[in-house]
Amino acid sequence: MGTLDGGVTHLIEHYGLFFLFGVVCLESAGLWLPGETALIAAGVYASKGHLSIVGVIVVAAVAAIIGDNIGYWAGREGGRRLLYHWDWLGRISDRLLPPAERFFDRHGGKAVFFARFFGGLRVTGAWMAGITRMTWWRFLLWNAAGGIVWAIGIGLLAFYAGKAVADAIARYGVYGGIAIGAVIVLAVGGIHFWRRRAEAVDSA
Repeated sequence: MGTLDGGVTHLIEHYGLFFLFGVVCLESAGLWLPGETALIAAGVYASKGHLSIVGVIVVAAVAAIIGDNIGYWAGREGGRRLLYHWDWLGRISDRLLPPAERFFDRHGGKAVFFARFFGGLRVTGAWMAGITRMTWWRFLLWNAAGGIVWAIGIGLLAFYAGKAVADAIARYGVYGGIAIGAVIVLAVGGIHFWRRRAEAVDSA
């Protein structure tokens, strides 16, 4: 997605937090939907005074946590059944699942947390945690932490930095948006510094 999607912005403007909740929840549950784009659009829309940024962050975080738990239980209860429905896929699963289970046993918490910040993993991470039978309480802890940090970080970036950073996140991902935001902050700080210095020289 090159820039912030106009269709998503239009839906946010018309359906507000209901649309935000639905699209973030469904993306987190495993559907390829623009959940992060919806959060960005809602953050930008809130910056114009049409939504509460606190409401945007809370709704996005709750939707992410609920959606990920749907994906986790779908993977845990139905994922393996699906993998072993066909013999050839079952044979592949017998080779791939043991190392995947070991990985999630050692690094599952970090994987679940950081999956929230990457598009493809945001859609599939909860399913994989469920399929590998990661302990649910451990999953819930890291899933909640990731969802809350993601909602706060992306929501506030979009709210304070506006459409430039929103488009950068949509085009380059979270780190692109953070980089653009840092450049804006440094530029504003530099202008303020030089203005203060010029005033000091004039008054000397």
